Amino acid sequence: MAEPINVHYSASGKSFTAVAINTAAKAGEWIKSKLGAYTTLGTKTSPADLVTEIDKGSEKLIKNLIMTHFPEHSFLGEEGVEPGPLASAQALESVRDADYLWIVDPIDGTTNFVHGFPFFSVSIALAFKGEVIVGVVYDPSRDELFVAEKGKGAYLRGKPIHVSSEAALAESLLATGFPTDPVAALPVNMRGLTAVLPRVRNIRNGGSAALHLAYIAAGRLSGFWEINLNAWDLAAGSLLVQEAGGRVTDTTGQEYHLGVRNIVATSGGIHGELIDVLKQAEATGME
Repeated sequence: MAEPINVHYSASGKSFTAVAINTAAKAGEWIKSKLGAYTTLGTKTSPADLVTEIDKGSEKLIKNLIMTHFPEHSFLGEEGVEPGPLASAQALESVRDADYLWIVDPIDGTTNFVHGFPFFSVSIALAFKGEVIVGVVYDPSRDELFVAEKGKGAYLRGKPIHVSSEAALAESLLATGFPTDPVAALPVNMRGLTAVLPRVRNIRNGGSAALHLAYIAAGRLSGFWEINLNAWDLAAGSLLVQEAGGRVTDTTGQEYHLGVRNIVATSGGIHGELIDVLKQAEATGME
């Protein structure tokens, strides 16, 4: 597994980035070995919001590895939080004052994992005083490791990556997601989909927000938006996009922070145009 050129952030001689890389790789390989072998399948907020014992096992593995190196750090993982946006917000608020906070999605794309669809990832971020400084997204199906460090760039397989250069929606390939909340979030996102689709080359829904963001950083997608996501879906990928030269805001154009749930991330040139379309369609989730 190649490490990025610059491994910068460290404490007591231990590199935060190296620990994140090693942990994501180990968790990803373990998850891949369990493909098709889960034994329990549960739901959280809706029948589309799935969880398996593999999600929980992956989070336990990740937490144990990180806490072995940095026992004084705080940890926020998806499987340690009760389902629903209120619980997510409260969980984030409870650790907001932490100096160092690890933010983890042990399997981003559980539905894909359950169905054997090879588009899921491990997402690990480290925030310092509320600002993301390390972001790692690992796709075990393709053995692709995306790494970003604040101020040090973004990398794939150890090589620098950059966002694409589209200047207009008409030239763009976008991604979105279909929220698991069928009552409030899904109709909003569908309004956005209806408004945006005729204006772009096409839209994809791979089913992993972290990988969508990583793909923007790598120049494979021009942009991504979705309503009602969580900090663990977005933290690592947001840094990847920013360090690769792109832009990340909420759906009204306010700059990204850990509390943002309605996200727009792009290569930059189409950002304002995409937000304008979402606003006109009343699809920002902020109305």
